[in-house]
Amino acid sequence: MKRCFAIFACVMASAAWAAPATQPVRVTVASKAFNESVILGEIAAQMARSTGAQVTHRSQLGGTRLVFNALARGEVDAYPEYTGTIGEEILARSGAKTVDEMKRALAAQGIAMTPPLGFNNTYAIGMRKGRGKGLTLGTISDLKSHPELKLGFSNEFIDRKDGWPALRDAYQLPQKDVRGLDHDLAYRALVAGSIDATDLYSTDAEIAFYDLNVLADDQHHFPEYQAVYLYRADLVERAPQVVTALNKLVGRIDERAMIGMNEQAKLKHVPENKVASDWLARTLDVRTDSGASSTTAAVLHRTAEHLYLVSISLAAAILVAIPLGVVAFKHPRTGQVILSVVAAIYTIPSLALLVFMIPLLGIGAWPAIVALFLYSLLPIVRNTHAGLTGIAPPVRESAEVLGLPPGKRLGWIELPMASPAILAGIKTAAVINVGTATLGALIGAGGYGQPIITGIRLDNLGLILQGAIPAALLALLVQGAFESAEKLLVPRGLRI
Repeated sequence: MKRCFAIFACVMASAAWAAPATQPVRVTVASKAFNESVILGEIAAQMARSTGAQVTHRSQLGGTRLVFNALARGEVDAYPEYTGTIGEEILARSGAKTVDEMKRALAAQGIAMTPPLGFNNTYAIGMRKGRGKGLTLGTISDLKSHPELKLGFSNEFIDRKDGWPALRDAYQLPQKDVRGLDHDLAYRALVAGSIDATDLYSTDAEIAFYDLNVLADDQHHFPEYQAVYLYRADLVERAPQVVTALNKLVGRIDERAMIGMNEQAKLKHVPENKVASDWLARTLDVRTDSGASSTTAAVLHRTAEHLYLVSISLAAAILVAIPLGVVAFKHPRTGQVILSVVAAIYTIPSLALLVFMIPLLGIGAWPAIVALFLYSLLPIVRNTHAGLTGIAPPVRESAEVLGLPPGKRLGWIELPMASPAILAGIKTAAVINVGTATLGALIGAGGYGQPIITGIRLDNLGLILQGAIPAALLALLVQGAFESAEKLLVPRGLRI
């Protein structure tokens, strides 16, 4: 026995010695939903990955507040930001203006900031040159004399404290036809003549590509927007090598380099991970795996993510909605309340419902799953209630005469007779879920929405179709699967 124990101890000691002392540190990098942020996020992710960290890049998450709040909650560890946005939007109440003041104010929230990366991507106002020359506009102040101009600004610029409201007040601009739209779509609207002027980022490659006229900020309204990385302060202890890697990027990306990378991604359709990988190899001699995958592998990966969102939310909705439909049938007054509540939930815009979930569940798959679950309730509850209500009274009376207790009447007669309507409601909910789940990509849930929003941002029809076509095919497959299931679940005499 002692000999066996000694052998066992030696084996366990050898295994412990052979095993790695520590697991790779996990780091999550995020980026906002515009081209340059995704590239900078990918550069940070690949730099962190080169240190041996296990890195996830949650790209295209949305606007400033969504991403910063995710950082503050600890859902992400780092993301690229701009000093102007930090001072005017994130820390507006603190009054922080200088880099040192920003660092101190951020530190109070457990967040650190790198020194500037080397370029200033400030806001600007641009017009088509032909339109600008016709109106002899050279400065933003010149807009004051032309109230008839149609302005189209990115949605975030419309609401930012340093955006349209402040610009309008600073220059006393009279324009009333002002609409919000996606930043990338604004360029197309500008070129098409649908709008006369829009907000630009000074490092956008489209400025030169479309030969736009950038109006001079003659009152110096816009502050500097020096690019930096914000990161969790505890990252210094958890992964000091990652913080060191991020600081190696300080001062290394000038305006010309950033415009070139934006051009590669936006105009030449080079994937952002490849753009970042090439720049790191060329500038810092850091060789990284760009993480690029084949179209087939990408579609399969997005399919798995999409199925996860749809299946979990639909299964939960079936378990909850059918009993709610039964309660609504058995107790009419309570039923009116149930039907009214699920109908009210269904009227909430899907994107708004996703955003409502973020403070409760953060970003990622779960807020999307809960939102999809809530959307699935109405068709299933309503159809369950309608199916049970539609059963002919003589059938119920016959069951009562036979002496069947309420539970058996429900399980043996009423639910089987209502099953065609119930299954139709489930099928409707499933098809709706497949389409609505594409919006989950906006909060980091993945799925078919990821290539769609990337394709819209990059004006790449191929990427849009890479998400739209599989989503449409999946909806058809789901519908076909439920029609086949009807043969198994619905009694033969009740099939249409």
